[in-house]
Parts: sequence; structure tokens; C-alpha cells
Amino acid sequence: MPKSRVRQKETYTPPAQKAAARKTSAPWVPYAFVGTMLLGLAWIVAYYASNQVFMSALSGWNLVIGFALIIVGLGIMTQWR
Repeated sequence: MPKSRVRQKETYTPPAQKAAARKTSAPWVPYAFVGTMLLGLAWIVAYYASNQVFMSALSGWNLVIGFALIIVGLGIMTQWR
């Protein structure tokens, strides 16, 4: 019986990769997230340190404002490259 021909597979060559431009964030991003997080922390500390007298008009909303500033800082942090 005659032997069949063995087909040669073409060797795999990966597609050429384009040199991607490295994305960097704006220079204000680290200052913004550190600033908003520190401002949120300072807001909460000021609320507790003032014995709730100085900032009593907002009462429990002071914690919401402080934590919202910290969460905004975390959101800005995700944009840092």
C-alpha cells in the first residue's frame, strides 16, 4: 500500500504588535485624591473633636459628607496611571 503524503503545517507566527503609547494620568490626579481623602478625614475628625457643638447644624450628615469625600477620593484614585 502506498504511503500517503504528510502535510506540513505552517508554523504559527503571532501578529505584529503595535507599539502602544503609554497612557499617563494628568499631573493633578494624585494631588486631588490625596486632598479629597484628607479633607474627608479632617471633616470627620473635626466633627468628633468639636464635640458636635460647632457642627451641630448638620448633625449626622457630617459623617455622610466626610465619607462621601473619602469615596470621591477613592474614585479619583482609580484614574491614576
